[in-house]
Amino acid sequence: MSTLKGINTLMAQGCATLMVQGCTSDAGKSALVTALCRWLVRQGVSVAPFKPQNMALNSAVTADGGEIGRAQAAQAQACGLPAHTDMNPVLLKPNSDTGAQVIIQGHAIGNMRALDYHAYKATARAAVFDSYNRLAAQYQAVVVEGAGSPAEINLRANDIANMGFAEAADCPVILVADIDRGGVFAHLVGTLALLSETEQARVKGFVINRFRGDLALLQSGLDWLEAKTGKPVLGVLPYLHGLYLEAEDALPAAAAAPASADALRVAVPVLPHISNHTDFDPLRAHPQVDLRFVALDRPLPPADLVILPGSKTVRADRAALAAHGWDAALARHLRYGGKLLGICGGFQMLGRALHDPAGIEGEAGSCAGFGWLDFDTTLADGKQLRNVAGTLADGTTPVAGYEIHAGVSRGAALAQPMCRLDGRPDGVMSDDGQLRGTYLHGLFDTPAAADALLAWAGLRAAASPDIAALRDAAIDRLADAVEAHLDTKALRDLLGLTPC
Repeated sequence: MSTLKGINTLMAQGCATLMVQGCTSDAGKSALVTALCRWLVRQGVSVAPFKPQNMALNSAVTADGGEIGRAQAAQAQACGLPAHTDMNPVLLKPNSDTGAQVIIQGHAIGNMRALDYHAYKATARAAVFDSYNRLAAQYQAVVVEGAGSPAEINLRANDIANMGFAEAADCPVILVADIDRGGVFAHLVGTLALLSETEQARVKGFVINRFRGDLALLQSGLDWLEAKTGKPVLGVLPYLHGLYLEAEDALPAAAAAPASADALRVAVPVLPHISNHTDFDPLRAHPQVDLRFVALDRPLPPADLVILPGSKTVRADRAALAAHGWDAALARHLRYGGKLLGICGGFQMLGRALHDPAGIEGEAGSCAGFGWLDFDTTLADGKQLRNVAGTLADGTTPVAGYEIHAGVSRGAALAQPMCRLDGRPDGVMSDDGQLRGTYLHGLFDTPAAADALLAWAGLRAAASPDIAALRDAAIDRLADAVEAHLDTKALRDLLGLTPC
């Protein structure tokens, strides 16, 4: 049905829905939804996460063979559920300043410019409510994450990401703001002022995120905020240091763990369209690894290992590396005995050439790879989306992860694969032992595989952390923060839950 009334008649009965919207991007929406999901599970509530529309280059492969934002996969983990495409029915993966690959219910339908997607929103809206209704029919509660800010005036028409969804679903909204970036009261009051009267009424309270210091010094501001807006402050969440939670899209600013003096030095160039940089979370958390993300306009620092990451537009990012002098820098790195690993798009760059005859990632055409290994890659319709497991080339070291790629690589170098995944050869190892490449994302998540790869790069007695356990502990810390710092009675009332 195309009318708002028609959509409302499709809503599943008996499902409690609560939406978290933010004053800005990176205000803490993803973390708060994750925290609320785990908190509700602790209350014995069956709950699912939902993000109607997401724009991110970090994605995950779902149990039903589709692709969603990694933040929603982490939220599924908080709920004790396998990730499903219904949890993020619209995913936009930017491939230029004005366009993105559009993924509907887990599968790419093509590239669109921003104006074209605006016209497509009616179709996307139908997919959003189709997925939402399925979740609402299966679970007692759905916790919804907005995108960006609901006060982006230019995006209000046909909105499916924030208040457009909340109004159609008739659900209450919590507004979250990040005090660490400053201007928190202006963010909250200004955002509320830019909403319509019905949308303002839908906002049932505020959450202030990432607070450091003595709460008593903030109290006068909280009292003013409540008096000014007539809305309650549901709580103030503290800044949680060392929180290992998968990023929705933003690149981490610094290493997550202090490295030892003799740490292995790892450098990752920040490609213009870098994707799935969550591959490096286990290395950021590793006390024996000094991981650095390096801007392309900065010199490559001394490194034992350089990792070429995934890319949404491989040819464009290959050209960006060349334009900034990285061909010579990487050749010098190899000449002095450094190791080089390519993951997905970074792996494709290691070969002779990259071909995109159908224009999958932009204009149709070809470009030269680095030429260090004897293989070519051709992009084709039909993205490979699968969770896989197997071993490294030694046949005994376990490794697991996921594949998200449109390219097919062929050539003599592939006769020496880096892994065997679900019985298939994957990737490449050079004859001289200096280069490796793989399509496998998440390869450092398995501690044994991380140990073996870091040993290859030169780290003795590697002891890699269990990143899955660290992530689950982080989710528990978030849920603990909800219990300790938010008005849980008000949250239960908003969801229509009886007290425990």
